[in-house]
Amino acid sequence: MKNVKVGLLGFGTIGTGVVKVIQQNCEVLASRLGATIELARIADLDTTTDRGVELSPGLLTDDAQGLLNDPEIQVVVELIGGYEPARTFVLQAIRNGKHVVTANKALLAKHGDEIFAAAEEAGVDVMFEAAVGGGIPIISAIKESLGANNFYAFYGILNGTCNYILTAMDEEGKDFSDVLEVAQKKGYAESDPTFDVEGIDTAHKLALLLSLCFGTKVDYDQIYTEGISNITALDIEYARDFGYKLKLLAIGKRDGDKIEARVHPTMIPEDYPLAAINGVFNTVRLVGDFSGPVMLSGYGAGMNATASAVMGDVLAVARDLQTDCGSRMPALGCPQSELTSLSIKPMEQIVTHYYLRFNVKDQPGVLAKIAGVLGDHEISIESMVQPHRHEAEAVPIVFMTHAAEERNVNAALAEINKMDVIHDETLLIRVEDHLE
Repeated sequence: MKNVKVGLLGFGTIGTGVVKVIQQNCEVLASRLGATIELARIADLDTTTDRGVELSPGLLTDDAQGLLNDPEIQVVVELIGGYEPARTFVLQAIRNGKHVVTANKALLAKHGDEIFAAAEEAGVDVMFEAAVGGGIPIISAIKESLGANNFYAFYGILNGTCNYILTAMDEEGKDFSDVLEVAQKKGYAESDPTFDVEGIDTAHKLALLLSLCFGTKVDYDQIYTEGISNITALDIEYARDFGYKLKLLAIGKRDGDKIEARVHPTMIPEDYPLAAINGVFNTVRLVGDFSGPVMLSGYGAGMNATASAVMGDVLAVARDLQTDCGSRMPALGCPQSELTSLSIKPMEQIVTHYYLRFNVKDQPGVLAKIAGVLGDHEISIESMVQPHRHEAEAVPIVFMTHAAEERNVNAALAEINKMDVIHDETLLIRVEDHLE
């Protein structure tokens, strides 16, 4: 059997990890493939920084076009990140008849329709296991092992930075800003953490899971996205008192011809399996009609875990190349012609439970006023916490509601927030009690 030649676009942290896997586990790869995976060329703008790996002379270049147009390279691994030039390079690789492996969730969430259609027309693979959940084999599980199922719902903890922050806030009683600073010093959070802590990274991954699980095209811009920067240690303490853990959840649910697609801080019962996922770990819990609930967990980021997922895809493509079977598996598990266009349910139509924290003037009658407005909007109170009287100018009052429609909750809060007894904007956190 012939060697399989791979070209690597991007030589950052993950690219370095890919090189290490190829070098250190070359015998493992060869034994499982029956052939050698050969790293033929690496293209990166930075050709001088020491990455801690030894490369053959001439292997590293700044000439991406030379790599993309090399007729001997069969698989292009894109690890540049971002939208451009990644999109242009991936499409060029496809036009040149090369298979593509990528970890670029932002690219696929935004331009996946174009890329997947081009790959199908060219008869090549686009593989992206590393784009969701790092080292967790969630993509292949959905497409292959669980491919016989209709999926009702899935829930994901998909950002290790956010999960680390929320875990530390819970365990140490510290506020968001303090824990974020520690996470940045440890390398768990970027210097600009916006993509992570505001839920954008999670929403990119959610878009891909929605397409895979529900067989639909997804407009990423319609996904409701809310981050964790407004969460305080007080909210996590109250959640614990009510029997909940706080997680940034990616939620996908099928509801007839519509889907729920939302990313936001969510309180979940402390005895639910997702509640036990702490630190930088990621997890996805799927609910299939025949499989029932299936949960996969592991490291959601980092050099080694992500490189493992990338090389798993490279190995899958290499096996197809060795047997000359062409593109065996469509990128989203079904042909582009079979994809539907399910609409995303507006957030105002979502029905769930709510945690509401009000900061109010410490005076008689406030509780009754708030409860009255909630009742006027068909929102019933399940439980309530009110601290003992003290000298502070404002005190928190916390309500847990029964199931309510979000439009009613928003209307009630708009009215309550205008009251002269309210000090700050009310904090709303959604509660998922009836998880599969």
